[in-house]
Amino acid sequence: MRRPLERPQGLPRQFLWDLLTFEKLITSTVVHLVYWAGLGIIGVIAFGVVGASVGVAIREGGWGIFLAAAVLGVGLMGVFIAVLLWRAFCEFYVAVFQISEDLHVLRQDVERERNGR
Repeated sequence: MRRPLERPQGLPRQFLWDLLTFEKLITSTVVHLVYWAGLGIIGVIAFGVVGASVGVAIREGGWGIFLAAAVLGVGLMGVFIAVLLWRAFCEFYVAVFQISEDLHVLRQDVERERNGR
């Protein structure tokens, strides 16, 4: 029977231990960073949509304002949908890794129960 390795004490050692072993998954933390980075990119795209609609309004003039309003509306709707899809994508990965951690805990409980008898 494989005996689990002892975890070192102290925050830097423990983080390094978690990074080098697979006893605790750190991917959920990384997914949070990726989520915020993705939201930043979507925010830049939103500013691009607003800039494009202002550019259309200036270039077309007169009735072009209606075209610019349509570009702005469709663009911001697309940005909103992108935010929702990005959130769902990241939540999916967090859920998958949470299931993995839960299964790891259950496996440890079963092994402890078998060894206790």
